[in-house]
Amino acid sequence: MSVHDTIGDFITVIRNAGLAGKSSCSYPHSNLRAGLAKVLKDRGFVTDCREAANEKGFKSIEIQLKYVSGKHAIKGINRISTPGRRSYCGYRDIPSVLGGLGISIISTPQGIIDNRTARKEKLGGELLCSVW
Repeated sequence: MSVHDTIGDFITVIRNAGLAGKSSCSYPHSNLRAGLAKVLKDRGFVTDCREAANEKGFKSIEIQLKYVSGKHAIKGINRISTPGRRSYCGYRDIPSVLGGLGISIISTPQGIIDNRTARKEKLGGELLCSVW
């Protein structure tokens, strides 16, 4: 069975690991997924993310999940742009998540960034997901 939406699967792995109370989760490495994990770390939704090698020697991304008062720091994470329906926006049209309490993660020509950085640098792109 082939996987068509690897970003959606990556987001689901993070969501499910948090709901199950796991301390960490891992997923096969790609530059796009590493960029997503870095934004989550920079904005304080996860404790740490790093590259690791699995038992077969392939690169993977190891994410240390963050818990606040025993509850997962990521209350919700949703995929916006899917392989069947891509969603693009300019920097003026980037939606706010929960009135600014959450973030949107955007793929731009400058890399994977959050909504605040995209507005500040005046960059638009593909809306990958929203996190709160």
